[in-house]
Order: sequence, then C-alpha cells, then structure tokens
Amino acid sequence: MSAIAAAPVAISYPAKAVRIMIAVSVSLSALLQVIDTSIVNVALTNMQATLGATLTEIGWVITAYGIASVIMIPLTAWCGGVFGKKRYFIFSVIGFTVASMLCGMATSLPMLIVARILQGLAGGGLLANAQAFLFENFPPEEQGGAQAIFGICVIAGPAIGPTLGGWLVDTYSWPWIFFVNLPVGILATFLCFTFLPKDEARPSAVKVDYFGIGLLIAWVGSLQTFLEQGNDEGWFESSYICWLAALFGVSFLVWIWHELRIKIPAVDIRVLRHKTLAAGSIFSFVLGIGLYGALFAVPVFAQQILGYTAFQTGMLLLPGAIASAIMMPVTGWLIKRFDARLLIAAGSAVIILSLLLLSKISTATGPDDLYWPLVLRGVGSVGIFLPLSVAVFSGVPRSDISSASGFFNLTRTLGGSVGIAILTTMLAQRHVFHREILAESVSHFVRPAQSQLQGLTRFFAGHGADPAHAYQQALSAINRKVDVQASVLSFADSFYFVAVLFGLCLLLLRFLGGSRSSDGAAPVHMD
Repeated sequence: MSAIAAAPVAISYPAKAVRIMIAVSVSLSALLQVIDTSIVNVALTNMQATLGATLTEIGWVITAYGIASVIMIPLTAWCGGVFGKKRYFIFSVIGFTVASMLCGMATSLPMLIVARILQGLAGGGLLANAQAFLFENFPPEEQGGAQAIFGICVIAGPAIGPTLGGWLVDTYSWPWIFFVNLPVGILATFLCFTFLPKDEARPSAVKVDYFGIGLLIAWVGSLQTFLEQGNDEGWFESSYICWLAALFGVSFLVWIWHELRIKIPAVDIRVLRHKTLAAGSIFSFVLGIGLYGALFAVPVFAQQILGYTAFQTGMLLLPGAIASAIMMPVTGWLIKRFDARLLIAAGSAVIILSLLLLSKISTATGPDDLYWPLVLRGVGSVGIFLPLSVAVFSGVPRSDISSASGFFNLTRTLGGSVGIAILTTMLAQRHVFHREILAESVSHFVRPAQSQLQGLTRFFAGHGADPAHAYQQALSAINRKVDVQASVLSFADSFYFVAVLFGLCLLLLRFLGGSRSSDGAAPVHMD
C-alpha cells in the first residue's frame, strides 16, 4: 500500500481591514517603548537639577529602564503562553502608560527610578510581541508592508525621541516627556483591545521555570549594568565591574545549560537550531550597534564639538528619520520583487557609505556636511531591517515565531547597549591616542608650533594681558585646539569601526532565507 501524503494544514488570517488595524495597533504600542529609550537622554540635566542628584545617580534613570526592559524581552513568549498573548500585550501597554504617569509625577530620584523599572518591565513586552503578532496575522506576500509599518517605529523612533524630548523640555519641563505617553497609550490600549485576535485556549497548569528566570535576571542585569556603568568605573580597574563580569559569565553559562535540559524553559533557546535565526540574530546584533551606537555618537559630536543644544541636535537627526519613514513602504514593495538577501546587501552598502562619509568629519564640519550621511543612514537602516526580518523568519515555523521574535529583538537591543559601551570606550581611548600624536606636532621644538605660539602670545598681549599671562593664554588656546582635533579624529575612528563591522556581516547572508515561509500551508483569507 502506498503512503498517502498528509495535506498541508491551511493557515487562516483575519480580514484585510482587521490586519491593517492590527499592524497599526501593535506598531503604535511598540513606538512608545522605542521612543522612551532615547527621549530621556536630553532631559537628564534638567532632572538632575530638579531632583538634586549627582551625574552618576541620575544615570540610573536610564540604566534602570534598560535593565528591566532587556530582562523582559526574552520572556515575552513565555508570558504570552502562560497568560495569553493578547491579554499580556494589553497588560504591557496599560502598565507602560501607568508607569509613564508615575515617572512624570515623581518628586524624588528613588521614586523616579522605581517608576522607570516598572516602565521598563512593561515596555519589554511590547517590541517582540508586536513583531510576533505581525508575522502570525499577515500572509507571506503581505509581510513586507506589515513590517514596514512596524519598522517606522523601530528605525525612526530613536531619532524622533531626542527631537521630541528636546522640544518638550525646552517648552515645558521634563515630566512632559513621560506625560506625552498617556494619550498614545490610551489610544493603543483601545485599538489592541478591539482588533487583536482572541487568545487561544491556554493549558490549565504551567510549570514555572523559576530557576531559569532567576538566571536570566542575573546575567542580563549584570551584563546591562556592566555595559552602562563600565566606562564610568574604568572597566576592569574597578572591582565592582569585575564582579559584574564574573556574575554575567557564570550565570549565562549555567542559564544555557539549564534552559537546554528542561522540557518547558522560560526562554526557548532551542529556536537557534533554525540557521536563518542564528545568522540573522548576529546580523541584528551588529544592526543594533549601528542603529543605536552610531546614532549615539552623532549627538555627542554635535553637542560637544559643534555646541548644539538638545533640540538643535534632535532637528539634525530628524531628516534621517523622515527618510526612514519614506523608505519603509518603498522597501516593503521591493521585498515582494527581490530576494531579501540582495536588499540587505544593498542596505548594508548604503550604511557603509554613510559611515565612511561621517568618518571624514573635521573641525570645520557643519550641519550641511552631516545632512546626507544621516539621510543615507536612515535609508540604509530600513534597507537592512525590513528584509532582515523577512529573511530571518523565512526559516522559522509558525509555532516558534514568538520565541524567535523575542530572541531576535533581544540581540538588537543588546547590540545597541554593547555598541554604546564600545564606542564610548573607543572615543575615550582614541582621544588619548590622537592627543599624544598631536601634542608631538605642537611641541616647542617644532618650528610651525613655535610660530603659532608666538603669534597667539602677541595677540593676547595686544588685548591687555601681561607677557606671562599672555603666554599662558596662548598655551591654553593651543591645548584646547589639540583637544578638539583629537576628539574629532576619535569620532572618525568610531564611524570607520562600525563600517567595518557591517562589511564583515555580509558574510552571513548565505545563511539567511530569501522569503517568508508558511510551514507549507496554503493561506486562507477570511474576507
């Protein structure tokens, strides 16, 4: 008797209008979380003055949120399975909105930090689940458009945050960077409650992996703290940082061993058996470095070297965010017609070009010189993000989408943290390196430097300073010039470093898929 092949199970999707509203609902919710990763940065000085905190203490407003958010991202699939995906997602939106209100109402630093922890715990459940909803409710041929809507939030959000935050702080006060979330959160809650598909039946009892969750909190929390506090503490010169590194290493290894040996883990890392997810997660990690790390370097350069205010810096980044938004539907259209890997390669080439242009910065660089590199960066980021999402999940079955999405988004978020830590350290170390070289070129024994020193001394003397004081002023002026030039060269090195990383990641393209798979099922549209 010949074997009879089983017919593929049909996958049903909501009606088209409902699918569109699902995309709007979850993307609007994700936008809350993405903007809040960067909007607070421009308000730290105002918070510090209002709450009477030191610079180190106020830094925990960012660190606390980052740790809580990153811990929750890989747990989203488990929470969705235990509590119901729709129920958990709506709870996260409500929790984020309420925590935002508490942040704005905070009258002391401890109260603000606790509220930021709550905000991070709720926000961590938004990003990964939002992308999972899109992959589960849109057919393969519509994934490009769905991911385009989602991608506007992820790519443009980090650039919109400083612009919006700078305007709110300058026009009103820092609590408004949190209060602005309230109307958006209420609208997102209503849309999610109305349009997200109902939860499937849940198991009556689920064994909770308490040990796995504890290990996850230990390694993610210690890693995130290590990355955010390491540079300020002098890295391994500090025993505190050494203990954090040891805690991360031990808890991470034990966590992997534990999660692989139990039947129902808190985080299913077995999904890395799908080679598209494994390769794509590495690419996502580097994208996080480029998206958040390089974006971190530009505002620092604008404020420290060009003397920009927070709002002016935000406006500098805005054209790139607009370029990203414009490219989203274009890239969504291209995904239907070209192999995703080809689009990723093209996007990477544009990113590399923008970074190489940024590496040409000098003390004479102005906003016009940064305009096109930042616009190209916005275009290239979209060209990588959308096709990468499609390529990664092309090899992941529908049943593993939630777990895969959590891990994929975790790598990008950690990439951002690692990128900022690496670039912060690189800027400091390369500044010392370039300063030593430049200092030799302005030595008293170098004739051009002697002429410049004498000219500046005469200048200050001509403006009323006595000879000794004029000489010291001339030395200070040359020292400041050397410092600025060393800083500019260190920024150029950081952009070049990220460009090389993107170039190396192109080797991973051969492991990615070209389009979204649907488990061999024939899609059924419920129109």
